[in-house]
Amino acid sequence: MKFLEKMIYVEFFMLVMAIWIVPMSYGHGSMIGDVAEAPVSDDNGGLDTAWYDAHATFYGDIHGSETEKGACGYGVFKQGYGLATAALSEALFNTGYTCGACYEIMCANAPQWCLPGSIKITATNRCPANYSKTVGVWCNPPQKHFDLSQPMFLKIAQYRAGIVPVRYRRIRCAKTGGVKFEITGNPNFLMILPYNVGGAGDIKAMQIKGSSTGWLTMSKNWGTHWVTGVKLTGQGLSLRVTTSDGVTKDFINVIPPNWGFNQGFGQTFDGKI
Repeated sequence: MKFLEKMIYVEFFMLVMAIWIVPMSYGHGSMIGDVAEAPVSDDNGGLDTAWYDAHATFYGDIHGSETEKGACGYGVFKQGYGLATAALSEALFNTGYTCGACYEIMCANAPQWCLPGSIKITATNRCPANYSKTVGVWCNPPQKHFDLSQPMFLKIAQYRAGIVPVRYRRIRCAKTGGVKFEITGNPNFLMILPYNVGGAGDIKAMQIKGSSTGWLTMSKNWGTHWVTGVKLTGQGLSLRVTTSDGVTKDFINVIPPNWGFNQGFGQTFDGKI
């Protein structure tokens, strides 16, 4: 091959490689502020997985001692949520209907404070509004805010930042071991706390069925506790759970007829789904 022909061939080869490599180098997520957006799965059901702006801070100490209980009703360590949790501002908490929802959060637009990467958390608590103040109250409507456990905050931002701007999106909850149901109350007021819910994670409706009844609609009491005033003692119980994305799951005969109340302490039953 003559020298000129070799040069033409090499230049053509390099052009083809450039066209091939550039999409591979920049096709793994677009930039949001000063962070890279994670790739979005196409399998999101009815969830809105778009990215939104918010702020985040933390509460509790490095061991998460103040995050154990919260407005959703979960015992976060007892029930397996651990430190990957957050309290939501009023606008996000939605009177408890967002309890159990999962989010991906990353620090953005504050390079002096932000750390690379993102975290995934479950909503387990409420950050209450303070209507006596109008400035610097991050949990007042309509602000969107996450009060993270301190260990989770330190994964995305420096401690001395205190509060940082973030980007967040809903994600599907990845849970293992099946949905659990904790029952409390009394024979005339049965209250059920579902937890470890995968998929959308947050529940918009529940029904209950005794072995001698049809399906009965339950009402939300507080957090993610659901109640019925129908007396169902002595009956085996089935439960129907509908998450916020419209998915409904039936848990048939999940609670045996000998269920009961032990001095106010609840029993927990495994839904196995």
